[in-house]
Amino acid sequence: MIRTKSREFSRREAIKGMAAVGATSALAGCMTQAGRDSQLIIRENQKVGTHDWLLQKTAVDPKTKFRCPWIEGYCSRTSVAAGDSIDICVSTNPASPFRIDVYRMGYYGGAGARHVAALGPFRGGVQPDPPIGKNRVRECKWEPATRITIPDDWVSGVYVGKLTAERGGWQSYVIFIVRDSRRTDLLFQCSDNTWQAYNRWPSQFALYDDGKNEWYWGPGVEVSFDRPYGKYCQILDAPLSTGSGEFFLWEFPFVFWMEAHGYDVSYISNLDTHSQRTELLRAKGFISIGHDEYYSIEMYNNLQWAIQKGLHVGFFSGDAVCGRIDPRPNWTGAPNRIFSRTDFFGPRTEADVKRLPTMGLLPHKSPNANQLIGARTVAPMTGGADWACSLPDHWIFEGTDMKKGDSIPGLVGWEWHGDPANIPGLEIVSTGNTQSDPGKPNGGVYTATTYPGPKGNIVFNASTCWWVDGLSEPPGYIRPSVYTTPHGPDARVQRITTNILKRFIA
Repeated sequence: MIRTKSREFSRREAIKGMAAVGATSALAGCMTQAGRDSQLIIRENQKVGTHDWLLQKTAVDPKTKFRCPWIEGYCSRTSVAAGDSIDICVSTNPASPFRIDVYRMGYYGGAGARHVAALGPFRGGVQPDPPIGKNRVRECKWEPATRITIPDDWVSGVYVGKLTAERGGWQSYVIFIVRDSRRTDLLFQCSDNTWQAYNRWPSQFALYDDGKNEWYWGPGVEVSFDRPYGKYCQILDAPLSTGSGEFFLWEFPFVFWMEAHGYDVSYISNLDTHSQRTELLRAKGFISIGHDEYYSIEMYNNLQWAIQKGLHVGFFSGDAVCGRIDPRPNWTGAPNRIFSRTDFFGPRTEADVKRLPTMGLLPHKSPNANQLIGARTVAPMTGGADWACSLPDHWIFEGTDMKKGDSIPGLVGWEWHGDPANIPGLEIVSTGNTQSDPGKPNGGVYTATTYPGPKGNIVFNASTCWWVDGLSEPPGYIRPSVYTTPHGPDARVQRITTNILKRFIA
């Protein structure tokens, strides 16, 4: 039985009347939350999937460029565990009753998601746009449409709520992560700090806008998780990003491929890495994915600590660990809901500051990201390239038949890593010149690396935001095309990824 509280009740009543969603399974809950159940993801993906998670009718108000005011919402937490509650806050303009359908994202026979809950209908209404606060923060204080309690049988994963307004049929998403505490082979970290940093909702209010410059890269600007995700503002026109950050752009193809192959995986938020260091050690391997740009110093230190303890780490990402942020409480005291850019994980170089002059306003006193990743974000920061084989005898290329100089077209983009660290045992597995357009070098040199940890573990750096393009193209996926164009699923990318994850799990 599904019970919810709608907005026609007071906020106090909605919070007081916490509702459990779906049936619970005590046995499965005990097994998946504390113990080891290596078949959990396999069993989950044998359940019936659906394509109904895809948005059918969405639009953006051209005056704002990014928001869908007809129906939009956000969640009170980035991640939540079974037994914990989460508020879903929704605004409809014009006022309209609405429904929320919740889906877990995965493989599910190629459908991409499983329907787990139907909530509502709720009596919708126009919720107020937040004032422009200190340092341009836009912090919504919306009444919740409903509060749900996560049941024990909701498997860890990325969940979206598809919002549908009865008036006009307009749709958008809310997104959250269900985490667990079980032992697992792999931890998949969503890059949700970066989703929020680039979120311009309601109009030009990202971490990148100081009111004068739309691509500002200095301190003194704040963003809040207490607001909807507007449609993604860079690289491509992706309607599915309305309400879902960057998940469907650079992360979902990895989830789709990984769950299709039955990997034992659990999901976490950037902010879980920030606040729950010891939880990293319940896994053998950790995955940074896509566009994983923004880290707190706690995140940096926690990953370094976990590597020293033997954790394998795969940076299947580009521009990772670049900007330093300072997560802190919101207006209610809820932790880690607001952050600003406070520094850059790397030295102050003339080329970096020339590329982004406002970067010179930062103190540049943070540790170098290449000491964690193996390489770091360097000027010109953007560009594309083919991903070339530099060490054909290296174990990551086993079974690919790649020879030195063989390359995977367009796989490097649109941001990458260079300046490899002087770490004992570090190997450059792929490197090459980047370009602004085919045949037009832009002076960059991307560098993909591996280096050994102290306990036989390894750290891999793919040096591209677009690694996932070589793994799969799930429903709704839109291929990026800027600087270069990746060519889609490639057996070599799939085999390299398999080799790396096999080494993690062994």
